[in-house]
Order: sequence, then structure tokens, then C-alpha cells
Amino acid sequence: MKRVHLYISGRVQGVFFRAFTKERAEIYGIKGWVKNLYDVRVEVVGEGDEELLKEWIKDLWKGPPGARVDNIEEIWEEAKG
Repeated sequence: MKRVHLYISGRVQGVFFRAFTKERAEIYGIKGWVKNLYDVRVEVVGEGDEELLKEWIKDLWKGPPGARVDNIEEIWEEAKG
């Protein structure tokens, strides 16, 4: 099990990005949270199987319609539960 902390920038607020992130996390069995930051990025933490986390991040690069992801900063750690 791994934990990944993400900072996502681009057009990711006001386009249902958080809902998309949660929906995709449920599909992959990933636990965690997502929130908007004041600097217009989105902060995400997810825990689960490393390969599933990587697939989830690929989905986040695509985002929902209307979103544009410019960058995802990834910080990997061991899962904390």
C-alpha cells in the first residue's frame, strides 16, 4: 500500500474536478480526500495499491470536461492508514 499527495494546477476549480477525483478514486478503491486551495490548485491525498494509484493519476491528468491540468506534483510515501 502506498500514499500519494498531489498538488494539481491548471483549470481545476469550478469544473467539478473534486467530484471527478472522488468518483475515480471509488472506481479504483482508493481512500483519501481532495480540497481546493486558495492559490487555485487542488490538493489530493490518496492511499491504495501503487499500480491503481498510478492509473488514477493518469485519469486525473485528463480530468472532467472543462478542466485543463497543467501540472501534477506527486509526493509518494508509505500508506499511513
